[in-house]
Amino acid sequence: ALQPVGSAQLLPGFIELRYVLNDGMAFSMLSGQRWLLLGGTGLILAALAVLLVVRRMPLPERLVWTLVLGGGLGNFIDRARTGVVVDYLNFQFISFPVFNFADICVCVGVGLLILLLVADMVRDSRGNRKADGPQAS
Repeated sequence: ALQPVGSAQLLPGFIELRYVLNDGMAFSMLSGQRWLLLGGTGLILAALAVLLVVRRMPLPERLVWTLVLGGGLGNFIDRARTGVVVDYLNFQFISFPVFNFADICVCVGVGLLILLLVADMVRDSRGNRKADGPQAS
């Protein structure tokens, strides 16, 4: 298990495991605001759960929403249980905050949702042009 002291090289020069307790959210924003973070996150997670149950959606969209929900739920459980989230992934080749797998799930899920949205917009745009057909002069 990763101990609360020091670090361990996972891929030397690339990524290390570093034990960091984070009582805030991304970039330590709202540090020390446990109840605000739990309340806000709880509301968002509940809304996402309702969305997944109630709304009909294509499988790719359902999967990425589930990825966001799972990541958020992981951090929520840590924060509710201990008051902090354990971050442990540290990229050594760039200056970036230490993060965890749940953070990856949320960020990748949101990124994929944006890609799905853009793809839908492009598809709709192409469909509208085809539906209009050639314009008569």
